[in-house]
Amino acid sequence: MSYLSSELLAVMAARQLVGVGSVFAGVGTPLLSAVLAQKIHAPRLIIVVEGGSIGLEVIPGRLPISTNEMRGAYRALMLPSITDTFLFAQRGFLDVGFLGGAQIDRYGNLNSSVVGSYKSPKVRLPGSGGANDIISLCRQVIVVMMHERRRFVSRVDFVTSPGYLQGGHSREKSGLLFGRVSRIVTNLAILSFEDETKEMRVESLNPGVSVQDVTENTGFDLLIPESLPVNDPPSETELRLLRSLDPERKFLRTEGSGPITHVRNDRSQ
Repeated sequence: MSYLSSELLAVMAARQLVGVGSVFAGVGTPLLSAVLAQKIHAPRLIIVVEGGSIGLEVIPGRLPISTNEMRGAYRALMLPSITDTFLFAQRGFLDVGFLGGAQIDRYGNLNSSVVGSYKSPKVRLPGSGGANDIISLCRQVIVVMMHERRRFVSRVDFVTSPGYLQGGHSREKSGLLFGRVSRIVTNLAILSFEDETKEMRVESLNPGVSVQDVTENTGFDLLIPESLPVNDPPSETELRLLRSLDPERKFLRTEGSGPITHVRNDRSQ
């Protein structure tokens, strides 16, 4: 089988939720991956969205495109207010936060506000929404995004959502004593952070990806171990279920201006 980079990204993200009890998911690929994980890897996973739905059920082909629409409330276990939803996170009830962003830097800080200066930006982005709260309050946060040089920058133009700030213990010193950014899942690799310096490091490569592919698409030096495992490619079951969730391909599309690329699901190639 062949698959798109966006499909590879969604599958790799879903695999991170094995054994997880609850996930606070943003719309788009994070929510798509959470639903896929629930159907394959984590059947008891409770999905939470910012609009106030806890334990929602997603109908294939009707994935919510906003955190505040009624498709996100279908057969939910609870429908609290937005304030109460974030209070659950503040009290430590939510295991994992799933986030995306326009930029990320070597210390896991995310930008979804502006490209360029804040007062006179080149691009004005949607902003924080609940992303700052999620990254500050959930037990751990997994970032899901396409791996491009323009996204992986040495320093984000604006810190919308704080990762490890300047590295080291700066996150704790700023008052963020709970939670952490644990992993970044991309279409090229899975990355994490060094324990002391909090610099980004490569954990594993996706099928058909080389270390050079990763470094060429990153705007700063990564920590790279001498040997790296290669992740298993998406299975037929994962791809079939994933595509059934988004048949109109609202989320399963290749980002950027380049053509859609197919990657062979064949370890022998």
